[in-house]
Amino acid sequence: MNDPRMSRRLFQGLLGGGALTAAGVTAAGPADASDTEERPFRARPGGASSRRPNLLVILGDDLGWADLASYGAPHIKTPHLDRLAHQGVRFTNAYSGSATCSPTRFSLYTGRFPGRTKGGLAEPVSNRTQGLDPNHPTLASLLKGAGYATALIGKWHCGWLPDYSPTKSGWDEFFGNFGGVLEYFSKLGQLGEYDLFEGDATHRDLRYYTTVLTERAVEYVTRDHDTPWLLNLNFTTPHWPWLAEGDAATGAEIAEKIRAAKSHADVVDALSHYDGGSVAKYAEMVESLDAAIGEVLAALRRSGQEDDTLVLFASDNGGERFSYNWPLSGEKFSLLEGGIRVPTIVRWPARIGPHQVSDEPNFSPDWTATLLEVGGARPDPAYPLDGTSLAGYLLRGEEPGERDLFWRVRANRALRRGDWKYYQDTDGKDHLFNLARDSREQADLAPDRPELLKELKAAWEKTAEDLLPYPAS
Repeated sequence: MNDPRMSRRLFQGLLGGGALTAAGVTAAGPADASDTEERPFRARPGGASSRRPNLLVILGDDLGWADLASYGAPHIKTPHLDRLAHQGVRFTNAYSGSATCSPTRFSLYTGRFPGRTKGGLAEPVSNRTQGLDPNHPTLASLLKGAGYATALIGKWHCGWLPDYSPTKSGWDEFFGNFGGVLEYFSKLGQLGEYDLFEGDATHRDLRYYTTVLTERAVEYVTRDHDTPWLLNLNFTTPHWPWLAEGDAATGAEIAEKIRAAKSHADVVDALSHYDGGSVAKYAEMVESLDAAIGEVLAALRRSGQEDDTLVLFASDNGGERFSYNWPLSGEKFSLLEGGIRVPTIVRWPARIGPHQVSDEPNFSPDWTATLLEVGGARPDPAYPLDGTSLAGYLLRGEEPGERDLFWRVRANRALRRGDWKYYQDTDGKDHLFNLARDSREQADLAPDRPELLKELKAAWEKTAEDLLPYPAS
């Protein structure tokens, strides 16, 4: 969605003409939810605090580009996430690191392309042999080395015990599920086994999973912390099976099918719930996610830590069956915009002004680099980041400059440079789109701009040369 009010050209014109006043973007406290006017992003140098912030990173699961009211959903009410957006910066050109769950999580946890690591080649991780190498530095391990307490609550999806776990990769605490999907009540997951753990031990709780995770997150943020902290809060909502809090009976039916399954494919078929769900049920799930995040943010406010906590909210990939993605084409698994462009919101009251919108292109590895910088942690030089820190942009108004955003999946490829996107479809045909004019990717300009297509394709291939090859299917 490319609103002309949000263009960089207009932003520069406003600055040059003096139409945007500093007073309009420097309110320090939480934004008034009734004030929904958005202004082009402008950094607030200095801010109200120089301390290292707590870092609360919240992921929705398969939440589509426009599934929030603040991103255009006409039928889904998301007052808490809309308020979060009004209190900080809403990004209109933000992307996941890949088109499916676990590769994006690899890219966020490592700050690198998923194809840098063997486990990141799985799309997604689906068996016990795949996972994030515990020896690889992560967002958590690097921040922990800089003095942060670290915790992950919710969906991990980067490998199963005994070889893989958040607690083996830098998180002090883990409470959640190892796999990519689970039935919301029984907690039976994609391996057909119970999948709710505290650390390395199973934890029995048969209540609705979103509720359980919310309680744990509230407990964590309201603790007496004597150091800054990182909390990765990874909800499974609104990923299938499409179940809301009142659907325990339907959940029990799915659980019975899982128990009766004779193969892994049978388990996945049961969890996929493709004979169920609806647009209305999906909206109910998104609204429950919004309410859950509202509880966590209210607890953060009560704890007195709101001003000095950077909150990052995003989705792990584009939406699926019932998602509202307009005007984008494509969905999860695809590198068309609907598969990778995601809602992304950042709030840090002490340093970032409210009511702002930014069209600066970015993707998951950029946020790894950003969080490390604001947390005072250095990347490991042996594992160079593929993301670019946006701390200078957010805090000092430094333009990141034009750079390439790169994606590779088995099915297709994509690269974005400025407004231009190179895309190769599943048949191997190359396309060129101008996203500023055509975010729906309907006007293929490859025949009109062959030299630009060649240039972007060559850039994609140069980056891909450094990645691990996919194993034979």
